[in-house]
Amino acid sequence: MSIPGKPCCIPKRETGGPTESSQVEKTAIGPGIENGLQKPGQLKRIQGAEFIMGTDSSDGFPEDGEGPGRRISVSDFFISPATVTNREFGNFVRDTQYVTEAEQFASSFVFYMQVPEAVREKIRQVPAGLPWWLSVEGACWQRPEGPGSYIYDRLDHPVVHVSWNDASAYCGWARKRLPTEAEWEFAARGGLSGKKYPWGDELEIDGRPRCNIWRGSFPNTVSKGWLPAPVPAMSYQPNGYGLYNVSGNVWEWCADWFSPDYHVETTTEDPKWDIPTGRRSMRGGSFLCHDSYCNRYRVAARGSNTPTSSSSNCGFRVAADAL
Repeated sequence: MSIPGKPCCIPKRETGGPTESSQVEKTAIGPGIENGLQKPGQLKRIQGAEFIMGTDSSDGFPEDGEGPGRRISVSDFFISPATVTNREFGNFVRDTQYVTEAEQFASSFVFYMQVPEAVREKIRQVPAGLPWWLSVEGACWQRPEGPGSYIYDRLDHPVVHVSWNDASAYCGWARKRLPTEAEWEFAARGGLSGKKYPWGDELEIDGRPRCNIWRGSFPNTVSKGWLPAPVPAMSYQPNGYGLYNVSGNVWEWCADWFSPDYHVETTTEDPKWDIPTGRRSMRGGSFLCHDSYCNRYRVAARGSNTPTSSSSNCGFRVAADAL
């Protein structure tokens, strides 16, 4: 059972950013949905329907506004089967010369076990209440653990160290958009109703993990053979709609502003929270989630962060309107 009231394992930036205006509106529009690897035929068309969104389960976090569970409807839409990869984000950067906010800040948050010991010893400040996070100078999407790390052998891994603003810029270039929370949850459920995970109610099947979440004792020890890091974007079995890693691996930005009143205040038809709250919604959990601390890898679970925040456990997938 997760501990009620525990903050999630996501650090945030306290400042508004190096510049007042982001590059989202300045980014050149690309040739369209064909950019990168997830081409039109690979985006999943999701037929809209009614479903029970949210949860009233005691497994949830009431302070996150996971409930009350309610019947809502979504219209048809497209969503990518996997999160945007380093290869795909690299195509965007080469085409636009885009500079991510982590690069503008000249630092980003990295989980301490991902940081070499020599670098770790030189870092003196950590986020309040989250001592396992380190602000590493030079960490960004191209250097996930900071200087000396590279993505050459991780091109099919989820891009990380991208802020909500960075994700929105990519979407503008690719003529896509971020999914709403409602779309994300409907797609993540994969056609199953009321289940805890995309595959059912049991975390493991025949003793085998179904997703990339923490293995060991969080945050100090890991099980033999497992590394605290993202795995390729198309790892594990997809859900019923063909989506990969909607539980664990990396958090995924959504289009909505975050509010714990989401299920109380939004409409039941294509709900979306458009009122600015200072934080954007995130879904899916990450490789750092563990039931002893944060079980937000459940499909109804919600997370949030400031739009300029970036870390080694957060990425995004894209969506598009079904015309």
